[in-house]
Amino acid sequence: MGAWSVDAFGNDDAADWAYELEGADDLGPIKEAFASVLEVGNEYLEASEATVALAAAEALARLMGHPGEKNAYTEAVDNWVARATAKPTADLIDKAQVVISRILANNSELHELWKDSDEYDAWLVSVGDLRSRLGA
Repeated sequence: MGAWSVDAFGNDDAADWAYELEGADDLGPIKEAFASVLEVGNEYLEASEATVALAAAEALARLMGHPGEKNAYTEAVDNWVARATAKPTADLIDKAQVVISRILANNSELHELWKDSDEYDAWLVSVGDLRSRLGA
């Protein structure tokens, strides 16, 4: 999985995605990340799509003024938020909640990987914190 932290940006896929977002002028990368998860439906959700979607949800929370921890791994996203002019819609925020629920459901590789780790409870707390900052 290439993870070093339970936080949304504590893995390789999310860190790579953050640099993609930094170059964006709109919410497109966030919408695309959510669509990748939602298009899977009830089929098996790969970890890479899930980690990117959690990073997108974290970016959305930051854009809403509810950031999580700031560190070197969030710098690209924080830079994007500082210059972003796009405003999140209620629909996009609702999609973020649906995406998080899907990641926590069965048939999610990311959920399985964390469940098999010693950090599962900490990951659940981190995801729960993100969910609450999105307004759950």
